[in-house]
Amino acid sequence: MAAIFKQENGAYFRTPLGFVIISAFFFFSGYFFITYNLYGSTTNMNSLFSNLFPVVLFLVPVLTMRLFSEEKRLKIDLGLLTSPVSRTGIVLGKFLSAVSIFLIGISSTLFDALLMSLYGKPDWYAVFGNFSGLFLLGAALIAICMFFSSLTESQVIAAVCGFVTGLFLMLMDSLALTANSAFEQGLLRASSFSSRYTPFTMGVFDWGNVIFFVSVCGYFLCLTVAVVDKNRWD
Repeated sequence: MAAIFKQENGAYFRTPLGFVIISAFFFFSGYFFITYNLYGSTTNMNSLFSNLFPVVLFLVPVLTMRLFSEEKRLKIDLGLLTSPVSRTGIVLGKFLSAVSIFLIGISSTLFDALLMSLYGKPDWYAVFGNFSGLFLLGAALIAICMFFSSLTESQVIAAVCGFVTGLFLMLMDSLALTANSAFEQGLLRASSFSSRYTPFTMGVFDWGNVIFFVSVCGYFLCLTVAVVDKNRWD
């Protein structure tokens, strides 16, 4: 797993992709920081984190689209599948590599908070709560998008499928309004990434939401392992 992690991290920085993703996160977090905090003269960073939701929704599919698709397109996936690394190790190595790039990108929000602390007193509990929520949201989307990357050799298709799925999960709250029963409404709202992420942006650290995002990660990682294992025997 460590070898896969090192290889994938190197691949991100041997091409512009890793630098572009990280730069994009720094740009948008800086833009929202200037707009909402500096011009708004407030130490409340909830709006900054809330507005990063669509940014994450767009950037994560771009971050993950190549993880399996590129190897399938170049027909070099067989060499990886016949290596001594377990299927779980391959999937986890790639997942952790993408997560590490994502983590570097969203660390820009902590730099914003540190800069703000020079002139005010940010609520660090709220900042770390928001940061935790953004990290969990990103990790869940990475697992979902990586699953789509394992299904196709087209990076574009993998990215589009990941984006559409993420958008659908974000809009579950709106879909709940069309449900006929209270049970269906509750189920749709409970599955909504937006409703699960919003409490974090308000400084509320809910363990139920933590478990939800971790469960989504685990579920889609297991699906990806199953796809990789199937490809091995095809």
